[in-house]
Amino acid sequence: MDLETAREKLFKHLSWEIRDKRVIKAMRKVPREFFVPPAQRDLAYEDRPLSIGYGQTISQPFIVAMMIQALDLKKTDKVLELGTGSGYVAAILGELAEKVVSVEIVPELAEYAQSTLSDLGYQNVDVHLVPKSSLGWMPDAPYDAILVSAGAPSVPQMLLGQLKWNGRLVIPVGSRWQQELTKITRLPEGDRVENLGACYFVPLLGEGAWNA
Repeated sequence: MDLETAREKLFKHLSWEIRDKRVIKAMRKVPREFFVPPAQRDLAYEDRPLSIGYGQTISQPFIVAMMIQALDLKKTDKVLELGTGSGYVAAILGELAEKVVSVEIVPELAEYAQSTLSDLGYQNVDVHLVPKSSLGWMPDAPYDAILVSAGAPSVPQMLLGQLKWNGRLVIPVGSRWQQELTKITRLPEGDRVENLGACYFVPLLGEGAWNA
């Protein structure tokens, strides 16, 4: 199957499953083949995760769409992403939000992502290399929404503290081998928690998450 045929097949499938058509429109604008290793570009539009090296993956498109849909983004929002990887999700967020701040712990991936995003013209996406002990990016906090592309044993309080009131956090929570995709809305009267279904992500490292 050629790349364009595979692309149309993927987005036809996603259109059946994802109700927020803004998310589908944003994903269509982002060339996923630019965010996977050259040897895997023929697989770029298969609905599955792919290895990007350094023990990391580019997430399955359906899971990406689910997570971004759950953020309920507005064009004026400022978004934090944990786990830049190759930059694919950051690019989609950049189509939907005013400003995206993305953090990564692997130097080679942070450099690759920033270079790719710049080449594609994403001037509203900043990638920061952070130490493994750090969660989030305080200089630009608070955020309207936070997306975590790695699994945590529980919801880190450090991230909730970087959310505005009525802000939304989407994060996989569970063991190292299986998590529940969880949405937390920060409210003055108490956080609202919603479970969105089972998933599997690489572990989130840092304070309030997993040790290396």
